Amino acid sequence: MKVVIFLLALLPLDRLVWLGFTDGLGANPVEFITRSTGTWALVMLCLTLVMTPLRLLTGSLFWIKIRRMLGLFSFFYAAIHFLIWIWLDQNFDLAAMVKDVIKRPYITMGFLSLLMMTPLAMTSNHWMQKKLGRRWAQLHRLIYVIACSVILHYWWHKAGKNDLDTVSIYATVVVLLLCCRIPVTRNKLSFK
Repeated sequence: MKVVIFLLALLPLDRLVWLGFTDGLGANPVEFITRSTGTWALVMLCLTLVMTPLRLLTGSLFWIKIRRMLGLFSFFYAAIHFLIWIWLDQNFDLAAMVKDVIKRPYITMGFLSLLMMTPLAMTSNHWMQKKLGRRWAQLHRLIYVIACSVILHYWWHKAGKNDLDTVSIYATVVVLLLCCRIPVTRNKLSFK
């Protein structure tokens, strides 16, 4: 089952490669790829957050076993999203990147989100989990802050275009998923 989920999580990238080879990326391919990878990073983040409520509802540890993989796919798509920005949008111009990060709050929030995701990705293996002990769980609670910062990144980007419909849906989903972590709610979800 993990292999199936792994292959499914690669489908958005496969789709982008296919569209690239068949001239299907539209009039602004950089924007299309940037938007797509950012969206899939957020989708994978939401799927990562939904694993704990599913475990609580079903009592099955299967959901926890795939949570790490989904979190790494979120980081993977976020890293591609960032790479597209520094390479295709900013042409590796460090001065322009710093100026963009300072000038536009949604770029700043996206950059901070990726920075916060990096230690989680780097410590997501069993060896680091054992090495860090309790600190591993404390570090990985950063995912809740990241979820909020990613929503802010998306919100500020869409606010400039006065297009908040889609981001409002994602924000609602993230808020509901974070509410599942509140002890009262968590106890109600627990499998009996």
